[in-house]
Amino acid sequence: MKHPVYILLLAAAIALAAPAATAQDKNEFNPIQTGVTSLGIAPDARGASMGDLGVATDPDANSQFWNPSKYAFAYSKASVSLSYTPWLRKLVNDIFLANLAGYWKIGSGDNQALSASLRYFSLGEVNTSNEYGDAGQSLNPYEMSFDVGYSRKLSEKFSMGVVFRYIYSDLGFSDSYAGDQTTGASAFSADIAGYYTTYPIIGRNECQWSWGWNISNIGTKVGYNNGEDPAFLPTNLRLGTSFMFPLADYHTLALSLDLNKLLVPARPRQADYDIDTPEGQAAYTDALENWEDMSSFTGIFKSFTDAPGGFKEELREITWSFGAEYSYNQQFFLRAGYFYENEFKGNRQYFAAGAGFSLNVVRLDASYMLATAQQSPLDQTLRFTLTFDMDGLKDLFGKRR
Repeated sequence: MKHPVYILLLAAAIALAAPAATAQDKNEFNPIQTGVTSLGIAPDARGASMGDLGVATDPDANSQFWNPSKYAFAYSKASVSLSYTPWLRKLVNDIFLANLAGYWKIGSGDNQALSASLRYFSLGEVNTSNEYGDAGQSLNPYEMSFDVGYSRKLSEKFSMGVVFRYIYSDLGFSDSYAGDQTTGASAFSADIAGYYTTYPIIGRNECQWSWGWNISNIGTKVGYNNGEDPAFLPTNLRLGTSFMFPLADYHTLALSLDLNKLLVPARPRQADYDIDTPEGQAAYTDALENWEDMSSFTGIFKSFTDAPGGFKEELREITWSFGAEYSYNQQFFLRAGYFYENEFKGNRQYFAAGAGFSLNVVRLDASYMLATAQQSPLDQTLRFTLTFDMDGLKDLFGKRR
């Protein structure tokens, strides 16, 4: 008894795209399809509260997801954070993402850092049944990843970083009575990133202007259904900039912009072929087989030229985020932002807001998402992040002694 549909339903349940509006042209609706879509969920409250951005913002403990090369410019010697996100709470109440991340500056020159993160995405409890409606197994599917990174300053203003990641996706089940053994799918990937920051003087004020880029999840395909249904990883190109300037003593404001494009080829769609003719059916079948057999590295380059609608559709695949962060004395933070994805590529569109409070040792951040797309399951998503500054802990315990 095999359940390939079960895997597809689970993949759809964790997809990041909101439902398409009923008025949309179904022939044009063609979001990029990948496996392990949970890798694209922003793990921390700070980045999420600015509309899911962070490639060029000031470094923090969660830079592993946004841009690992920022760690080389981190102010603290070491930091660790724990984030929790209840996911799709408008649909179910037991799906969540937990993320643990941190870094440690090494060497005597304050120009190198080691980093790591662990993500765990639980799809809650799923009860299966057969074609006759009989109750089957009670499953707890999940996805997880573990990665380590290294970053280094190459000059006073520029740094680069690399990350190596192991990914495991367990969406299947095992039915000993039917003799069907479905195992989890594994994959390996790597990130490469860069970060440039400078301090221009505007008027009498010293500002900070930063640029960043990150190509994440470059790696193997993930093979579902015992390798019979390989899927692309969500390889992503992220570009961004951030400009921070003082408003007054102890008051600063940062404005940031991120652009994203999945480096994954679009799945061929029947609407682009004359399915009513044998020739059209054969052409569509060949295109679909070529897409399924395409290597992930070929797919990266193909992703820039494969859109059936040409350059117009390629532009549709770019998402953007714009956000702001107000800080008082680096202790109190207010944030807001907006995320946009084209309606034909997933229709994720939402405002976000959040706040944070920091002491010498610990910082607590929270964010709230308000979707503007109709009937979006992402609406009212909350995130929480708790960050510990190891320098602050060291000073605290040193004073007590």
